Amino acid sequence: MSGEKYTLDTNILIYSIDRQAGERHHKSIELIEEMSRCDCILTLQALSEFYSAVNRKNKMPRDEAEAQVNDWMILFPVVNAEPGILQRAMKAVDAHKFSFWDAMLLETAVQASVTRFLSEDMQHGRLWKGMSIQNPY
Repeated sequence: MSGEKYTLDTNILIYSIDRQAGERHHKSIELIEEMSRCDCILTLQALSEFYSAVNRKNKMPRDEAEAQVNDWMILFPVVNAEPGILQRAMKAVDAHKFSFWDAMLLETAVQASVTRFLSEDMQHGRLWKGMSIQNPY
């Protein structure tokens, strides 16, 4: 895994706390532990989406969700979208049929020099500006 830089999509973060997710729950916990020993960043957007989703879906109390986000912010470097990412994401929506929020995540990851974007929601094996999208499940 040397030379690779990773990021995790929101769905992996959510599965890691969702005991009802079965095998995905266990795999996500293992994956986050593995990524903590690798060159892995999280995007501010993925952390924000996690917090919003687990609250909206009543997956965990707000104070626990906040504590989980804070723990991940200690464990992983966090990157934010730069202003130019918005323009690139909007173009990706039109040209490549990504959802807007997926395009923002992808462009933020590219800006952070990520080489492997781990996500269940996007096309496995697709290359995006030199970054590989992979479904870890």
